[in-house]
Amino acid sequence: MTAGTENGAPRRRRFSLLAVADEFFFIFAGIAAFWLAWLLLSESFHLGWWGILVFVVFWGMLAYLVLPRIHRVLTTIYVPDYFIGRTRTSDGLLGDPVNLALQGEEAQLHAAMLAAGWTRADPVTARSSLRIVTSTLSRRSYHEAPVSPLFLFGRIQDFAYQQEVEGNPAKRHHVRFWRTPDDWLLPGGARVGWLAAGTFDRAVGFSLFTFQVTHRIDADIDIERDFIVDSLHGVSPTIELEILRDFSTGYHSRNGGGDSVRTDGHLPVVDLRGFDAEGFDADGSDTGDRETTGIEGGPADAPR
Repeated sequence: MTAGTENGAPRRRRFSLLAVADEFFFIFAGIAAFWLAWLLLSESFHLGWWGILVFVVFWGMLAYLVLPRIHRVLTTIYVPDYFIGRTRTSDGLLGDPVNLALQGEEAQLHAAMLAAGWTRADPVTARSSLRIVTSTLSRRSYHEAPVSPLFLFGRIQDFAYQQEVEGNPAKRHHVRFWRTPDDWLLPGGARVGWLAAGTFDRAVGFSLFTFQVTHRIDADIDIERDFIVDSLHGVSPTIELEILRDFSTGYHSRNGGGDSVRTDGHLPVVDLRGFDAEGFDADGSDTGDRETTGIEGGPADAPR
């Protein structure tokens, strides 16, 4: 049988009326949604101050109810459900790239991050969400500010760490960590205990995909990756480093908020297995058996 033939006869392209109808209604629904948004916006100006309230309510419904559900349906169809070196947002969009791996126990990871001057982020709750909004508007420091949920291996990050910049909660270094599944291997066969995604929040803005209020990240995520690695590597000579070069293709892309990201594709692997975590519980809390401080003058205190 030659290519393009089936049972000796040339293959014919199949015409699907259902596929055409599906595409038509998809386009029609998109146009109708934009038309409704424009109509509501234009009509709101004729309602005075009430029009502003109507517009705010419409924006809230569009940004936090309608668009996330549309993205969730579409990304279920076209976003791969296996490891491709990218996290996913709660809406299913491709999130921040995975740009760091680690070896070691959870207690060692917590102890090393705390010793390097990082602060563990609070979980996302109604109270912590309200606090980060008020602290951002008032420009008050919030060292434990929560980070938005990202998903890897089908689950939210196990925990996250951050460093505020100049007491401004709108600007911060932050990194999320996921424990890898048992007996799971990276593409290429390497085995690691943890994967992480580190980025730098440069400002607060709006997502280009959902119009939600969110942090905007710096595009050069390799700088933040190297910052995290340097801060850990400077804690103790027992912490070792290996670089998986060309782990992924260097690329330009966007994250789930629409921010540009670029990377060379290298994956540092920080080995904490020789690091002494005495004085810390398994969840990283200090037992008081030893004093922990940041590495004064080290990478964790370096200016951004």
